[in-house]
Order: sequence, then structure tokens, then C-alpha cells
Amino acid sequence: MIKRLALALCFGLTLAAPASSGGELNDGYDGVQAVRVSASGQASNLPAPTGPASRIKDIATLQTARDNQLIGYGLVIGLQGTGDGLRNSPFTEQSIRAMLRNLGIAMEDGRARAKNVAAVIVTANLPAFVQSGSRIDINVSSLGDATSLAGGTLVMTPLRAPDGEIYAVAQGPVFVSGFTAQGEAETLTKGVPTSGRIPNGAIVERQVAARFNDDSVLTMQLRNPDFSTAVRITDEINRYTTSRFGKRLASEQDGRTILITRPGGISAARFVAEIENLIIRTDTPARVVIDERTGTIVIGQDVKISQVAVSYGALTVRITEQPKIVQPAPFSRGETAEEPSTIIDAQQDDARVALLDGPDLQTLVGGLNRIGVKPDGIIAILQGIKSAGALQAELVLQ
Repeated sequence: MIKRLALALCFGLTLAAPASSGGELNDGYDGVQAVRVSASGQASNLPAPTGPASRIKDIATLQTARDNQLIGYGLVIGLQGTGDGLRNSPFTEQSIRAMLRNLGIAMEDGRARAKNVAAVIVTANLPAFVQSGSRIDINVSSLGDATSLAGGTLVMTPLRAPDGEIYAVAQGPVFVSGFTAQGEAETLTKGVPTSGRIPNGAIVERQVAARFNDDSVLTMQLRNPDFSTAVRITDEINRYTTSRFGKRLASEQDGRTILITRPGGISAARFVAEIENLIIRTDTPARVVIDERTGTIVIGQDVKISQVAVSYGALTVRITEQPKIVQPAPFSRGETAEEPSTIIDAQQDDARVALLDGPDLQTLVGGLNRIGVKPDGIIAILQGIKSAGALQAELVLQ
């Protein structure tokens, strides 16, 4: 009954199911994993870590059933004259006519003149393990030329997955963070008033079956791949499982992936809850990130610079146009003319030579500050140091 009502009120997008889906939404599994975990017999001999202490759950994720994306097409009503112009957005008028027709209201021939309706695209993520009847958040974005969705209400909209099936139904008031104010001579806009959000705005009508407890091997992936961190996580998990279950159960596969054999006599959820709270010290490569558009510089903890001498002096060139008006002599037949006059002033600040030697982050930052340059100058200095081969880190330009 709910599915028929949702289809009668609004019109979701028809998406072709992918060939690999088999008509069913993917839950992230391709069946029980037939992977053999070969744990080494002893811990690694890595140097003592210097990074911050973190829980495994904060730096790695368990590759269980994944999220699935949903999409739908609907109407937002109740706008204060900020909806779609029906002449420029004919699909909005067609949707209004179809919705009213399905509600038993026949419209006379002729164009509608309503300005309080906007066509929108509704998107959402269907989390893993969610049950039928649960609520999820949705995002609403204008599809036509509406100027604001503030104060509007989303009409019942079915949300579909790539397999074409309806998995949730959305409805409710739209919350918009931005606003727009318009007068005869000026318009003020803050944020994006043509997109909003409805917390808990969709009800799940169909759940995705997950087989989390059926897998004998769990896959854990690091958010920031690093071989040293992956090995330390493996050693810590094996240290815990040896004392708890009497055997080593984890094995690193690469710098991102760790495979863990689930022991018998314990549920997968309880086993994951135990190992995800283990504390380890992370390790990250030395990296300098530069955003030239905003002048942002982020220097990692392990960045070091070999001793170099740096000289920085800013050259300022100012060009001023001061045209002069030339008057003809009295009783002459000359004409008033404009004579160009250009003044060029070049000024170079005093350049200072400084020695930079960065054995640690604090010394490096102090040395850069002693030169007394702005962020754009520091960006140029770091790029020059990298070209000289003295920057012992990866330089990332954004």
C-alpha cells in the first residue's frame, strides 16, 4: 500500500539495474570470502613509533556491508514566490499536473501560474544493516530556476537505488542554511538557498540483506595507507588474540589491507568491538601540503630540511598614470589635447639571508618566521628548497 501511494503521488527516476547486480542491491559482499590468512610466528622489529596514540577504530575501517546511494525526483511546495518559473521549467508544470491528476483533481486546459512550487532532486545514503522502518537523512537540491527552498515542504517522494527498486520514501519540511534578500537595486545572498536538508526525512521501506556473521575472514582497511602502521596494527591484534584466544589471527596484506580470521565461539560484532578499541601509535610519511589559491601551508611532524641559506626580497613595482591637459596658446588655432604621463616607481625591500636547518618541526617553523615573509613568500621558499634537494619530504601542491 505504501509503495503504491508513493508511486501515485510522485515520479522517481527510472534507472537501469547494473549487469552485476542481478536485480538486487549490492550489500558489499560477493559471498563468503575464501581467503587464507597466514599470520607470521613473531612480531616485527620496527623502531619505536613516535606518532600519536589512536584507537584502531579511528584510523581503520572494517569492510563490511557498504552504504548504497538513493535518488528520487519530487516537488517542494509552500514557497513564498521563490519557486520555479513554469515557463522556464516546463517539467515542473508537468509534475504538478500529473500529481493533481493522480490525486483526483482535474486541471483545466491552460498554463499554471503558481510560483510556490519547485522541482527538486532528492539524494540519500542507505547505511549498512539498516532495518525497514528506520529513518535516514536526505538532501534536497533545486532542479529548475527556483531562487530559494526556504519554508518549503517536500511532497512524498520515492527513493530508488541503481537496481530500480524503491528502498525509501521521503517527505517533510526542508531546512535551508542560506538566505537571499532582493530589492529593486540590490540582491544579497548568503550560503546556498537552493539546496537543503531534511534530518530523518526518509523512512526505509526495504532493507538490504547483509551476511556479516557468515564471513570467516574480516577485512580491515586503513584510511591513510602506511606499511608501518599496518604492521603495527597486525602485531597489536595478534598480541591481543594470542592472550585472548591462544593464536595469532591477523596478517597484513599491503600498506592498506589487514585480514583477520574470526575465532570460533564469539560473534563477529563482539570480536570487532574488542579489537577496534586496541591502542596503537600511527606512523605517517613526511609531507608538506601547499594550497596556492588560499595561501594555506600544512607541514607534517616529520618534515626535515637540510641546512640551506635562503635570501628573500620582495620587488614592488608601482605604475601610476597621470595624464596632463595641454591648452593651446591664446588666439591660436590649436586644440586642447591630453598628454599622457606615466610614473614608474620600483622598490625592493631589504633582503635578509637566513640559515634554515630543520631537524624538527618547531625549528623549521621558527626559521621560516625569522625571515619575516608572508605565506606566499613561504610557499616560494619551500618550492625552492625542494628544487635544491634540501626538503626531506613530499611536496603536495593543491
